[in-house]
Amino acid sequence: MKILIVSDTHRQNKNLFEVIKKVGPLDLLIHLGDAEGSEDRITLEADCPVEMIAGNNDYFSDLAREKEIKIGKYRVLLTHGHFYYVSVDTENIKTEAISRQFDIVMFGHTHRPLLEIEDNIIALNPGSLSFPRQSNRIPTYAIMEIDAKGEAHFTINEYKGKREE
Repeated sequence: MKILIVSDTHRQNKNLFEVIKKVGPLDLLIHLGDAEGSEDRITLEADCPVEMIAGNNDYFSDLAREKEIKIGKYRVLLTHGHFYYVSVDTENIKTEAISRQFDIVMFGHTHRPLLEIEDNIIALNPGSLSFPRQSNRIPTYAIMEIDAKGEAHFTINEYKGKREE
């Protein structure tokens, strides 16, 4: 099973659509908020099931603020992250996920990629394909793959195309 995880595209979808073509076929696309009205276009382009939640800039969206999904044997919390102060650190979001018995928490908001694998929780932020904020400013996305034994493997990938301004 192959899952593309993105966040914070902010209606600048060119890089996302190129990544979908490059890494496909996909079993699932997860968008962690701030699509800013592009939900239908993203869903049409994905050619696979899509899980999407609202971010802090999705003002007129009917998307849920959070979702609980199952990926293989894993309970996964999808949230944009701003309600958990992820711009400061990941302790609040990880504590919340652990207390609700999730195995994985996926979030966005910071526009900076992060993968923390601990004994009791995996925290993943794919960064942003449109407006990256980490020091090298290279757009990023994450891939989650479930192997034949049901184990999850994660990579954070840099988008090598031209960054949208």
